[in-house]
Amino acid sequence: MNWIKSSYSGSGGTCVEWAPAHATTTGIVPLRDSKRPDGPVLTVSTRAFTGLVTLARTATV
Repeated sequence: MNWIKSSYSGSGGTCVEWAPAHATTTGIVPLRDSKRPDGPVLTVSTRAFTGLVTLARTATV
């Protein structure tokens, strides 16, 4: 899979990566921690991913 770093990831090493080509092909969005490329992968539906992105855009820290 071709992984890309989310534009919403912070600069402090808290980065999320996803594989958009896989999501387009299958409708399933794989997510992983960029610090652990061989670690676990969370998979969510495209609808759930849209909800996560919406939450990230509106969340305040």
